[in-house]
Amino acid sequence: MKRKAIAVWNGDGKDGNGFLTTQSLTLNNTPYSFRSRFAEGTGTNPEELLAAAHAGCFTMKLSFVLGEAGFVPEQLETSSVINFENGTTITASHLIIQAKVPGISEEIFSACVKDAEKNCPVSKVLNAAISSEFTLNS
Repeated sequence: MKRKAIAVWNGDGKDGNGFLTTQSLTLNNTPYSFRSRFAEGTGTNPEELLAAAHAGCFTMKLSFVLGEAGFVPEQLETSSVINFENGTTITASHLIIQAKVPGISEEIFSACVKDAEKNCPVSKVLNAAISSEFTLNS
């Protein structure tokens, strides 16, 4: 399976702008720019998209890991906070998980989180520190 996205950029790095389009067209000529990446401009940026990809991938992997352990989550919600050091290097992704999983202990849930953290495909491709914290609601 292959997935595709297209980036188009016009102009120089600081004053130019671009658009991102994904194969699914969920992003379709979505704007991005220096301001949306390094300030508070309109549009998205690669780090925000990476955070979304990591949160989504991890959460789905966690659901599979929980299923393999015999648990069905009612709800999993994950935030990914990407650390973009000095605007030059992505050094970390911190995952914050809110979970409602009937019948699971914190110990088993923690082990499932660590498994998903290590083995989701986006975690595997990141050359960055990955950490997590969670709140388990009964």
